[in-house]
Amino acid sequence: MRRLLLLILIGLAATLTSCRNDFDFESRTGGLEFSKDTVYLDTVFTNIGSSTYTLKVYNRSDKNISIPSLGLKKGTTSKYRLMVDGMAGQVFENVEILAKDSMYIFVSVTADVADANPTDFLYTDKILFGDELNPNHQDVDLVTLIQDAYFIYPGRVQNPDDSYTYDELNLGVDGDGNPVTIRGRFLEETHPINGDELHWTNTKPYVIYGYAAVPSNKTLVVDAGARVHFHAESGLIVANNASLQVNGNTSTTEALENEVIFEGDRLEPDFSEVPGQWGTIWLTQGSTNNQIKNLTIKNATVGLLISGNDGTPTPTLDIENTQIYNCANVGILARTGNIEGRNVVINNCGQAAFAGSYGGSYEFTHCTFANYWSSPSQTVVLLDDYIQTTSGNITEPLTKANFKNCIIYGSSNLGINLKKEGSIFNYNFDHCLIKFADYSNQFTTNPLYDFSNSALFDNCLIARNTTNNNPDFKDARNNELIIGEDSAAKGSADYNFSSGTFDILNNSRTNPSDIGAYNWTTFD
Repeated sequence: MRRLLLLILIGLAATLTSCRNDFDFESRTGGLEFSKDTVYLDTVFTNIGSSTYTLKVYNRSDKNISIPSLGLKKGTTSKYRLMVDGMAGQVFENVEILAKDSMYIFVSVTADVADANPTDFLYTDKILFGDELNPNHQDVDLVTLIQDAYFIYPGRVQNPDDSYTYDELNLGVDGDGNPVTIRGRFLEETHPINGDELHWTNTKPYVIYGYAAVPSNKTLVVDAGARVHFHAESGLIVANNASLQVNGNTSTTEALENEVIFEGDRLEPDFSEVPGQWGTIWLTQGSTNNQIKNLTIKNATVGLLISGNDGTPTPTLDIENTQIYNCANVGILARTGNIEGRNVVINNCGQAAFAGSYGGSYEFTHCTFANYWSSPSQTVVLLDDYIQTTSGNITEPLTKANFKNCIIYGSSNLGINLKKEGSIFNYNFDHCLIKFADYSNQFTTNPLYDFSNSALFDNCLIARNTTNNNPDFKDARNNELIIGEDSAAKGSADYNFSSGTFDILNNSRTNPSDIGAYNWTTFD
């Protein structure tokens, strides 16, 4: 009886299934809805593939439909690429969408600037839903801006196994005597395609793959308004006896037309503030006469890495009106460096905004060192005089670390981290605003943090909690570190260090002057 009942049920189910028309499709053009009428793909460099963008297509009707043809108007000659129902291509037939359902179309592009409209450098196409001659057809516009660029990358040779061997830079040897190399090449004064690679202009952007290196006894000059984009694991190296001169200037519009900007090569808005997209600007031991003005460094691993100094009393790096944001590790990491800085602003770094490590000589005036990285363990300014080795710590004198009219503040409790091992550890904070909220009193008896000692902390404002001596930044987490009318830094600077100077926005400093890189202003 049970077997008979089971056979009846199976037969009934088969009968019902054979009568269903759920998967009957009606050929139709028109009546579709889209998540957007135009897909704007963000700016890309010539011949560099874009990210993938999404278009959602809706069938709001009660009928299953089949779109007879779906594809790019330019067909197989188009520089756009589509992914429809998991299939890649440029032209598709009989694309099905169930009733009350939707589907995704993924769009990307790789185009040369020569493919774009010569007047506006836009490259365009359309996704056609149905034959364009059919009056019921629909379409969605595709638009992207193509930028021409100078591309600097290491050469490569194909191996028998189809792998590649790339040009490499020799960085010396490790502790075991093994050679240390990194993918990259030296810049050339007469490159067959790029011309003089030791003079970066503002005529079009530079895109760097691997590490570009300034040869010994040469100087890389970067003009005002230059834009430099670094690919992942890329950066710039300034060799022994070589120099870097960044000649940015004050901009008058939001386009930052005179600022020099170093950042990653992902131009989409989603990547505009993502840390760690590229490597670093590395001033190696013996590099000399490095001068940086009006430069913004964004989204690096280490913004500036300074390995040693040139052995002269003159600063190896003179830096002013420079902003460094969103570094995965450190904004400026100097090891036995020799730096003089004015109007330097650093924020959002995974470990420290400024680290003067293994001794050195540093002097900063009217700088804003902040750190609002979303971690409780980061600091703002770190000073130490040693390196750790397997046989113990090796010290190097901290001959000078002077901070004048500087803000040192962040989301963590302790803005400064001082680590002394050797006998020469000279530092002085003069008219600075420093966050140091020692809630557990663990540093109360540590002489390095004796804020009553004017030889170490002269007329400093110490923020011992989040409300006391607050700098009143406009929007610190979004790197807007201008100070407001309620800032404790307002009017608290030593005018002897301010007289005749301008803030980072090129506003004259008046008496009384404000601590930090910015004059105070009223927020909108």
